[in-house]
Amino acid sequence: MATSLISGLIADGYDKDSITVSDPDNDKLAQLAARCSVRTESDNNLAIAEAGVVVLAVKPQVLEQVARGLAETIQRIKPLVISIAAGVKETPLRDWLGGDVALVRSMPNTPAMIQSGATGLHAGPGVSESQRDQAESILRAVGLTRWVENESHMDAVTAISGSGPAYFFLVMETIEECAKSMGLDEETARLLTLQTALGAARMAMESSDSPAILRQKVTSRGGTTERALSILEDGKIRELFSKALQGAQERSRELSDMLGHQ
Repeated sequence: MATSLISGLIADGYDKDSITVSDPDNDKLAQLAARCSVRTESDNNLAIAEAGVVVLAVKPQVLEQVARGLAETIQRIKPLVISIAAGVKETPLRDWLGGDVALVRSMPNTPAMIQSGATGLHAGPGVSESQRDQAESILRAVGLTRWVENESHMDAVTAISGSGPAYFFLVMETIEECAKSMGLDEETARLLTLQTALGAARMAMESSDSPAILRQKVTSRGGTTERALSILEDGKIRELFSKALQGAQERSRELSDMLGHQ
């Protein structure tokens, strides 16, 4: 995700010399320097010594160790801190960073790797409007951004967009398998499925109509689409998706509580 963010920032016109990346793996740093021509540093505190914005792009399980190691420098330079570590709430992270810090929590998803992500953002106390703009500008380099005013809504963001790509992959996987069972060859089944998904998503993004209206427009009375949709409705697809997303939201809360008490 960090590499995707760096690539997106450079594609958006950010000065490569203004980006410093730190990682304990020197081979990864060398690869990143060769690929993106950014500055690299193996010491976290040296990497952020003069930073106006610090992005914490580490696994949630090691975030406490990393944050505590940065606390003294963070308190000295007072940067905007953006966390893209899934599930870690602002209160424990702020404590690990030494207390007083301008902190933005974000939840990007995997399509950020192709600059087509969807990122939820929440600004903690003390984040200025200019810092909000900075955070939004950085995350917008890899796709769409939306702010939520209540941090608890980040669990809903996780359930909808964080985990969301997998739901659509499952639907595509299922349709592709059905297409092959109907006699289509593997390549045809795959390409028709993927292009249909892409086309539907683009129509929904570019149209002023809601998905419900778009669905109605392609559903002719007594036709094939109506038959298929009635079977899905009879199978309680809406109820099933509701249960699935609520389950993801609940699990996000559980993981947040676990990570905050480690």
